[in-house]
Amino acid sequence: MATNGSKNINVAIVGMGNCASSLIQGIYYYGQKNSDDAAGLMHENLDGYHPRDMRVTCAFDIDKRKVGKDVSEAIFAKPNCTKTFHEDVPHMGVKVQMGRINDGYSEHMKNYPDERTFLPSNETEPDKAAVVRALKEAKVDVLTSYLPVGSQKATEFYVECALEAGVAFVNNIPVFIASDPVWAQKFVDAGVPIIGDDIKSQLGATIVHRVLTDLFAKRGVPLDNTYQLNTGGNTDFLNMKNQLRLKSKKESKTEAVQAVAAERMEDEHIHVGPSDYVAWQNDNKVAFIRMEGRLFGDVPMHIELRLSVEDSPNSAGVAIDMIRCAKVAMDRGISGALEAPSSFFCKHPPVQFTDEVAYQKTEEFIANK
Repeated sequence: MATNGSKNINVAIVGMGNCASSLIQGIYYYGQKNSDDAAGLMHENLDGYHPRDMRVTCAFDIDKRKVGKDVSEAIFAKPNCTKTFHEDVPHMGVKVQMGRINDGYSEHMKNYPDERTFLPSNETEPDKAAVVRALKEAKVDVLTSYLPVGSQKATEFYVECALEAGVAFVNNIPVFIASDPVWAQKFVDAGVPIIGDDIKSQLGATIVHRVLTDLFAKRGVPLDNTYQLNTGGNTDFLNMKNQLRLKSKKESKTEAVQAVAAERMEDEHIHVGPSDYVAWQNDNKVAFIRMEGRLFGDVPMHIELRLSVEDSPNSAGVAIDMIRCAKVAMDRGISGALEAPSSFFCKHPPVQFTDEVAYQKTEEFIANK
């Protein structure tokens, strides 16, 4: 089992987009904070690991504006459009390497302005041996994936690289790996952990929708109809304009809500999923949630909610804990899909729990109880 043998967590990132930018900004932002001024973190100290202990030692992307650049420059390159909350990211001495394209790029994106879309590099794509070698040379502990939604083949390529290199894997996207028993067993056999699938934001549409759905169930209010509509202007939303790439995303988001409903809802009564791309929103995501139910005496009621968040920092607030949990599992010699952290941090984990139970199980995992 791979480990760098130090207090640091060496991280490899696939996809240097908005989410990677927020994560890396956050590592340095919280690295300057003391314990009395660490607002925004779920765990400042996670079994001895602070955000400042994380080091990005390897990175991959396919955009020509990022490949070959130092990570500190790449995270602010177009088409990234997330909020800059920490400009002072030092030169890291880590160049972004050319990654595998596979199905990570949707052809429809070439029809949009350069500053809004990916511009694939002409550099030679690496084979598996090259990526495995890069991970080993960088002494990577955890490989985390921010590939675009719908990147099934590209995700499987990097998963195979992680398995061969003996590093943990954090799957932030709705390609089902941790929740697939066949893939999960491969991580057991390789002796390394995986957390997935499809990251929940720190306080986003899915977690809010889940909490309200669970509230309906606990208060005896039948949930007759519900929808969640989302709009945004980042490359994630632009990528998802290709409906063929949305099957797993829609399934992941829908099942996250269905899992906490008192009774499973018929398909025609629930709609949860990305809705449209609005360029001027940039990395701001707006969610519209409606829930229709019946109170005492079958008297109707409904909730309508509008949630506006900066999408990528919202994601990074969870990713920073996922990576540390993966490293903790490696330290303890735990392999395979991590049931507790996956259930708390992800929309489509191997096992679905209510958020209350998932939270408790994750705290017990961190405390090693």
